[in-house]
Amino acid sequence: MSKIRFASTVILSRGADNDPEVFLTKRAPELKFFGGYWVFPGGNLNKNLDYLDENDSLDLALVRCAVREILEEIDILSSTLGKTFSKEEKQNLKTNLKDSPQKWTEFLAAFGADFDYVNPVFRITTPPFVPTRFDTQFMHVRLIGDETPEIDDYELVDGSFMKPQAAVDAWESGDMDIAPPVLFLLRILAEHSLSSFMSHAIEETRQLDNGRLHRVYFSPGIFMAPLLTPTLPPATTTNTLIVGTKKLFIIDPATPDESEQARLFEKMDAMIGEGSTFEAILLTHHHIDHVGAVNAVSQRYQIPVRAHEECYKRIESGYIKGQPLQDGDQIDLGIALDGSSDWHLTVVHTPGHAVDHLCYLDSRYHAAIVGDMLSTISTILIDPPEGHMQTYLDSLHKLLTYPIKTLYPAHGPANRDGAALIRQYLQHRKEREKAVIDALTSEAQSIDELLPKIYDDVPEAVYPVASRSLLAGLIKLEEEAICKKSQQGWLLK
Repeated sequence: MSKIRFASTVILSRGADNDPEVFLTKRAPELKFFGGYWVFPGGNLNKNLDYLDENDSLDLALVRCAVREILEEIDILSSTLGKTFSKEEKQNLKTNLKDSPQKWTEFLAAFGADFDYVNPVFRITTPPFVPTRFDTQFMHVRLIGDETPEIDDYELVDGSFMKPQAAVDAWESGDMDIAPPVLFLLRILAEHSLSSFMSHAIEETRQLDNGRLHRVYFSPGIFMAPLLTPTLPPATTTNTLIVGTKKLFIIDPATPDESEQARLFEKMDAMIGEGSTFEAILLTHHHIDHVGAVNAVSQRYQIPVRAHEECYKRIESGYIKGQPLQDGDQIDLGIALDGSSDWHLTVVHTPGHAVDHLCYLDSRYHAAIVGDMLSTISTILIDPPEGHMQTYLDSLHKLLTYPIKTLYPAHGPANRDGAALIRQYLQHRKEREKAVIDALTSEAQSIDELLPKIYDDVPEAVYPVASRSLLAGLIKLEEEAICKKSQQGWLLK
């Protein structure tokens, strides 16, 4: 499990309590964490700048972190400290943060613990499936006077005050990528006054602490629930997806854990209570970490399982069998969130990792649900004889023939530029293949002898899994007459 970092995020508002605007910033696309997404300004706790002595509380340090971060990111200071600062004074303080941190801490020490203009509201911890996890304190700050936010030119590329509902509408039309926790809060803000929002947000986060599934939507109409499964490290969860608005389809109900299934059932029951219906279970493939709740969901909600014909032969009986799926089939989703008609999923057969592997491509927002074709926390295991490297690469190229934006893997968070991620995977496989060819000689070598030469960038604990992918790569090269296998091992042909 990844280490949890502390952070502060600021909901900067202006306008009337019952009709506020909030300031959103767009992160640079190349950033690892939520790159390209719109978020509230904020950042990581810095022990050297936010703690003035060892007796300071975490709560106080997080408030100071909020003050520092929105000064650095959007040039706001008067609104957090309740005192007027000129443009020049703020610039000098930002320079001190980089070059003379002691001057910054001396400046901040004058305020002691008195930060009346920064109001801590609630804390949220990112779900376990995220590679980089944050325990984030959300603060509320009202813009004072004529102070104007100005974004930096390092981590941010845009910023704007927006009414919460306008931001939600832009997201639902596919015009604005908003980070899931920010979207979650904007939806609450759109429904309530600013003061009422605080109490509702606190209650929502309390429910999350008690086990309710996070509202994880990276794109409209696709809810993502990372649930514990018996999968390969570093992954610990498999993503179950629920697609649609009124007509819902659940993709890969994966967890065999009864307590995790209960969390999923709670979400499904809530969706039904809101007037939606579940039409079917869709499967990407038969592997055990993708089908652990198939029978339970099928029987509880009396819905059929739809999958590749080969998949039915490989999963445990006990479900309601539906119509098999083939390459090119379309699954009607009804009306999209923005009112668009002819919203559907296109079924794409993508063997290579598994013979029965299917992906599901969304026609309106160009989201791609790709199962084990890609991961955002590791590479994909191609395990012979079922796994076949050239077939897998052909399937990746096949996906690139479709317009893909947000990509949902089975393991790890979604990626907002799915086509770029697919190209990265293809490049990675090309580089790994070159390393294999470079390691081969005219003398036979076993896989155990080749592993440390080719996988010198991974710990030895990963070697048992890496050996299977190495075998898949060697079989590909053998099929291309580049190498051959002898009784002693593998060698160049």
